[in-house]
Amino acid sequence: MEPTTEVVTAAPAPVLAAFIDRYVGYRLAGFAPGLHRGLPSRHMTFIVAIGPTIDVVTQTDPRQAPDSYRCVLSGLQASPAMIAHTGFQEGIAIELTPLGSRVLFGMPAGELWDVSIECTDAQRILGDQLADAVQSHPDWPGRFAACDRALLAAARTDSLAGPELTWAWRTLVGTGGSCEITPLAERIGWSRQHLTRKFTAEFGASPKLAARIIRFERARRMLAATPSFVSIAQIAATCGYYDQAHLDRDFAELAGCSPTTWLTEEEVPSVQDPDTADTRG
Repeated sequence: MEPTTEVVTAAPAPVLAAFIDRYVGYRLAGFAPGLHRGLPSRHMTFIVAIGPTIDVVTQTDPRQAPDSYRCVLSGLQASPAMIAHTGFQEGIAIELTPLGSRVLFGMPAGELWDVSIECTDAQRILGDQLADAVQSHPDWPGRFAACDRALLAAARTDSLAGPELTWAWRTLVGTGGSCEITPLAERIGWSRQHLTRKFTAEFGASPKLAARIIRFERARRMLAATPSFVSIAQIAATCGYYDQAHLDRDFAELAGCSPTTWLTEEEVPSVQDPDTADTRG
């Protein structure tokens, strides 16, 4: 059987767009069984499985035991998870920003830092509705509409991170992680230490670590999408690294491997990089 990749993206309902960037539906079939890396990202991990469960064999925190999930929810992370697959994967990745954790789950994203749980453990009704409703629809439009209905019913838009932290997070994302932290704090009217305390409590990562994760994700996406004649050193410079060695060190810490190793081992397209796969819809 020839490997096939289907990736379909859709925007969420307008009310959800402030904290969900998009839905990514994926179906990968015919690949050899193996492992792939779930990498640090500016999004929380929020994936609804269709068919086989999501089998995490190495958690981002090694103290957490391996587990299988119908609808996996994780906070931000600074290390990779290893996910086993049989060669077939299908589901919907909900690109949830940490600004949406309070809205959907009534808790700051910091409470889910570096941990994976079944969505029902955070919000039982939402977890059950997502898993059941998505499974019951045969087509992507129906599945995305089911996500909208379940998430809209759960959303509490009066439960938000403060305006200062919201602005700080969006500024870090908007600058690709290149914003200096001290000027960021000064724009808010806080000290750097106060911003670091409040930001870490809300999101789990300090502003400096969040900036590293955001910059790493930008570099990773560019590596996956850029022609081979563009060097890793050029990508490093574009993303704000001092040099290629700086990028290599961040990859070693955040991905657990070098950029070249990651590029050569990713035989199964990553749903974290839907723009690099065969996208329809």
